Amino acid sequence: MNQSPSRPSSSTVEQLFVGGLRPLPPEGQSTGIFKTATAAPVRLGREGLDGDRHGDPRHHGGPEKALHQYPAEHYGALAARFPAIADLLVPGVLGENVSSTGMDEHSVCIGDIYGIGGATVQLSQPRQPCWRINHRLGVELASRFVAERGLTGWYYRVLAVGPVAAGDEIVLLERPNPELTLARYWRTINAHRPDPAVLREVAAAPGLAADKAARLRERADWLADNPGAPG
Repeated sequence: MNQSPSRPSSSTVEQLFVGGLRPLPPEGQSTGIFKTATAAPVRLGREGLDGDRHGDPRHHGGPEKALHQYPAEHYGALAARFPAIADLLVPGVLGENVSSTGMDEHSVCIGDIYGIGGATVQLSQPRQPCWRINHRLGVELASRFVAERGLTGWYYRVLAVGPVAAGDEIVLLERPNPELTLARYWRTINAHRPDPAVLREVAAAPGLAADKAARLRERADWLADNPGAPG
C-alpha cells in the first residue's frame, strides 16, 4: 500500500459556486456546468446546495455527488496544456461548487470526513471527466487530459446539513482510509489489468460510493474468472 498523505488535507473555501440550467453549445443540451460565485451563505442539503441544478441527474448530482470540490491549482496545468484558452481557465469554469487551494487528489482520501461551515461531508468518489468539459471549454481533448493527469476533483455526500460560504474552513475530521488517496484510487480503477485482490480491497473502503464499490467487485470477479483476457 501507499503511505498516508503527507501534504495538508484541509483548506478554505476560496470561492463557492452555484448555478441553474443553461444550454451548452454547440448542441444546446441543458447543463448545470455554468456556475456563479456567491458570497452569501448557502444551505447544503442532502442533494446539494440550494439553487444548484444538474441537467443530467443520472450522472450528476444526487446524494452521492452532492458537492463538487476542485483544486484551483489545476487550472494552471490546464492553461499550460491549452494556452489558447488560458483566459477562460479560472475557478468555476468546470462546474465545481467549491474552489480551494492546498488540497488535491494526492492529499485527500476516499471516505474522508470534513466539516465545511455548518455542514459535515464525506468524500465519496472522484469526478469522472466527460464530454461536457470539452464543450464548455471548446477543446476536444480537454476531458482526456483531465482524466490522464488525474485532475478530477471529487464529490462529497452530505452527512450533516448546514450552511456553507466562501471563507469557511474545510477541516478534516476523520480519515478511515489513510492509504487510499484519490490519486491511488484513480490509478487503480484505470489500470489495464489490476490485481483482483486490490480491486476488492478498494471496493471495501468505508465511504466509497456504493455503485462504484459494486462495479469494482464485479470487475474483480470477472478478472479472476478470465485470467488470460484483457482487463
